[in-house]
Amino acid sequence: MDDDSPMTRWEQRTEVPLGVASLLFLSAYAVHVLAHGLPQAGRDACLAVIAVTWAAFLVDYLVLWRLSGQGLRFVPSHGLDTVVLVLPLLRPLRMVKLYDAVLRRHGEPRLPLYARVMFYASLAVLLLGFAGALAVYQAEYQAPHATIVTFGDSVWWAASTLSTVGYGDVAPVTPKGRTIAVAMMVCGLALLGAVTGSFSSWLLQVFAREGDERPPGS
Repeated sequence: MDDDSPMTRWEQRTEVPLGVASLLFLSAYAVHVLAHGLPQAGRDACLAVIAVTWAAFLVDYLVLWRLSGQGLRFVPSHGLDTVVLVLPLLRPLRMVKLYDAVLRRHGEPRLPLYARVMFYASLAVLLLGFAGALAVYQAEYQAPHATIVTFGDSVWWAASTLSTVGYGDVAPVTPKGRTIAVAMMVCGLALLGAVTGSFSSWLLQVFAREGDERPPGS
């Protein structure tokens, strides 16, 4: 994509504001879910922040769609933006874009490819784990026969699910909770595959480089 195109300029201008908006969204959602004794005015304020940030992402998505000129092809070609719009709890994943934007603005070199994959995957695990734990806790803690009744239970469940361990000592019982669980399983497998593949490629390059450095005739 041309660095001087309207779409690129729009993305560069909105990266940091939308990154901050994603953190505000997650913070407001966390307070709304966890602060059970929050006054109604506080809960309304949290819902207002959630609505405003969602609207900001919707506007950004529509502007990018318009500037791209791709029509319906824009949806699959901008997977992260599409997923973030449909599943607002994943909005903090935009912090991946924010990280690169901050490095570029400060003129700092980007990390090597393998290091970036590891960093992004680790960041994604943390964000997905926290967001998923919040969503499952909200869906489960008041359900009959629920095993996830505290936020600590939910965090433990999210960790075991994303790591693909799945102890089974706590598990969602509601349809919404199980839907979130399926999404978490898929994300956990994808992230594990990305990290494993990147690490394996890095090891192969290291071994190949060591082989090239051996003295001739050895």
